[in-house]
Amino acid sequence: MTPLVDPLPPYRFAPLGDNAIVIDFGNIIDEQINKLVHSVFYQLQNDPIPGMIEAVPAYCSLTVFYDVFFIRNQIDDQNLTVFEWVRESLKKYMSNQNIETGDPQLLINLPVCYDKEFGTDLDFIATKNEIAIEEIIHLHSSAIYRVYMLGFLPGFAYMGLVNEKISSPRKQQPTPVEPGSIGIAGRQTGIYPFKSPGGWQIIGRTPLKLFNKEKVNPVLFKSGDHVKFHSITTDEFNYLKNNPPSPPGVG
Repeated sequence: MTPLVDPLPPYRFAPLGDNAIVIDFGNIIDEQINKLVHSVFYQLQNDPIPGMIEAVPAYCSLTVFYDVFFIRNQIDDQNLTVFEWVRESLKKYMSNQNIETGDPQLLINLPVCYDKEFGTDLDFIATKNEIAIEEIIHLHSSAIYRVYMLGFLPGFAYMGLVNEKISSPRKQQPTPVEPGSIGIAGRQTGIYPFKSPGGWQIIGRTPLKLFNKEKVNPVLFKSGDHVKFHSITTDEFNYLKNNPPSPPGVG
């Protein structure tokens, strides 16, 4: 096997309240670290530690929630706390990080209308970065982005990394954002699944519905997927809004 990360980067275990533990690789946006996080996540999905409730992957950390009372009854060594027992149980997953396992990654092709009607902050990015709007659209839509994590809102995908030429700071004050809006914050790009206050610079909007509670898997994305944006016209936006593809945007 070819090691996913060799050598294994430094990490630490930290408690989160009384019923969770965090495996933390530091404060960084790095694809290899994120793959490592997902490798541990998928191993736990396939072979959970006793008493595990759920595991939640993030950019560079994995949080494992557990049943304190169940685990307390599993501990033979009374000198161990619940946290210490969970920490020792998780160490076996940290010694074999050779391949990323779990569900196959998807490449999701997502239509985006970058017209100024939807890309309300294109002018700001163009002025601040001294770049033409056409170049912003080209750079944003020419890359393939990794979904590093989901959060903030159900189905909100944190993706990256955008080209440095279109990197933009968050807004100082949140403003109302429409569902499907695509934004940039730093070198991240993301999509708002619902109407919400938001501080990202908005550059376009997708007509696709990103969260559907009627489906078994209500969220279009999952962590580890890849996303490719492609530019569409306003007419195409309106057509897709009323006639969404099925399954939406998956290639």
